[in-house]
Amino acid sequence: MTRSTPRTEPAPAPPDAEPSRWTRVRGRLLGRWHYGYVGLVGATLFFCLSLTPSLLPRGPVLQGILGGISAAIGYGLGVLAVWLVQGLTTRRLPEPGRMAWWWLAGVAAVAVAVFLYLGFGWQREIHRLMGVDPPAGPGSVVILLVAVLLGVGLVGLFRLLRKGGRALGRLLGRWIPARAAAVIAGTVVVVLALGVLNGVVIDGFFAITDNSFKTVNGEGTPDNKSPTSANQSGGPGSVVTWASLGRQGRVFVTGSPSASELQAFSGTTPREPIRAYVGLESAPTSRERAALAVRELERTGAFTRKILCVVTTTGTGWIDEQAVDPLEYMYNGDTAIVGLQYSYLPSWLSFLVDKERAKEAGRDLFNAVYGAWSKLPAAQRPKLLVFGESLGSFGTESAFSGVDDIRNRVDGMVLVGPPNSNDLWRELVADREPGTTEILPQYGNGDTVRFAGEPGTDLDQPSPAWDAPRVVYLQHPSDPIVWWSPKLLVSRPDWLDEPRGADVLPSMRWLPFVTFWQVTGDMVFSTGVPGGHGHSYGTQTAEAWARVLPPDGWTSDRTRALTDVIR
Repeated sequence: MTRSTPRTEPAPAPPDAEPSRWTRVRGRLLGRWHYGYVGLVGATLFFCLSLTPSLLPRGPVLQGILGGISAAIGYGLGVLAVWLVQGLTTRRLPEPGRMAWWWLAGVAAVAVAVFLYLGFGWQREIHRLMGVDPPAGPGSVVILLVAVLLGVGLVGLFRLLRKGGRALGRLLGRWIPARAAAVIAGTVVVVLALGVLNGVVIDGFFAITDNSFKTVNGEGTPDNKSPTSANQSGGPGSVVTWASLGRQGRVFVTGSPSASELQAFSGTTPREPIRAYVGLESAPTSRERAALAVRELERTGAFTRKILCVVTTTGTGWIDEQAVDPLEYMYNGDTAIVGLQYSYLPSWLSFLVDKERAKEAGRDLFNAVYGAWSKLPAAQRPKLLVFGESLGSFGTESAFSGVDDIRNRVDGMVLVGPPNSNDLWRELVADREPGTTEILPQYGNGDTVRFAGEPGTDLDQPSPAWDAPRVVYLQHPSDPIVWWSPKLLVSRPDWLDEPRGADVLPSMRWLPFVTFWQVTGDMVFSTGVPGGHGHSYGTQTAEAWARVLPPDGWTSDRTRALTDVIR
């Protein structure tokens, strides 16, 4: 009998390899959040770049907000880059290994620490340029904490939108091709998100703020009582009521220099200045309010004064006292100044939602005043001046078709801190003389229009001789209102391709996306700096008026005395 060979059973399959500790840790930390490697590289890079110099000094919270927005944008661009590369190749991109993640963590930590340190140094330099005390400490922890929380929140928000789009795409894919379903779903989610943002969030925000500022507009101040003079709107015989002027209108009409102040400056007996104002609640439409303003001017005898100045206000109806008081001092009260309110909102909000109302108000008020003024005999007319600051300059420009129209219809104009969206300002800057800069352009050999950051010296360029009428644009190199534009997202502006202004750090550079958000952040506190910087022009408007239309016998010594009084 033959002995049989025992059969051998196949060896059992080895159990799955035990996951490494690194794999488990990474799975717990990143599995839930799925942060991509390239996206984190982009987030780190953009956060560091957000710490580079901008136009104005800022605190740690604002810097953290800008850093968080920039980091989220950097992360999104990194994810987009990976998606585009994967769409162009059939091979799956390799996953970064443990060493790659450790390298990213180390390099990111060093880069963030270095840029926080450098950012603190740059902020100290900007503070010194503005003449304010630098921060006592770096506030690095606050910057980093705010940036991380905001960046994570923004990325999470967009991920929720993406998940919603994918879920809708799978649902639609039951009835239509998958590729078409994905496109339709993505479009629907984006449209709905924008609709909710615009129709619910933004509209609700503006409704709340409009009601809030409307309430503020109706409030008075303890020392602001109705005038007893017929030369002020809301006073005896006025065609508009005191209550309808609004908060800023009431401050304006009662804020002119006193007779003793005017006499102390001139040395002679002054006339009482005329201040006319029509509030948003004085009449339902812009044209009706402009007609009321003309009636106020006629009632007060404004067309018999030496100077008549038409002012387009800022958003809340505010008129800068340092901009209009100089005229009353220069002409010893023989002046009339008129303004018209078109919004309750502060300028930065009005810039977003009330630009058309500013344009309408500026055009209607000037045209109504000019219509009455032009009917007077030429020898009996007052000198007609025009003023606008910030959004008010946008409204003022809308009354004119160009420089020739200004030259034919006014005796002088001062526009302060013009927003980058001003049509006429953009045309003049774009057509500037070759070789001149965007921050200090020269137009038409300076015959009519001149630009100045320092009016005491800049208005002598290209020569002290200057034809009448004269037009002045005041604009600081560090004013974010002047330089902010959506084009900053993807396009380097001329003002960052030229030698920097005196109050702008030479180390400031244009960076795609980042510079846009930095200048946007600067706008929020653009007036919170000393006069002569940012959007704060202080006594410089007095110097501008002294150059645009000085009284007979006016001297540079009188200009210095005037600026001291206004200061």
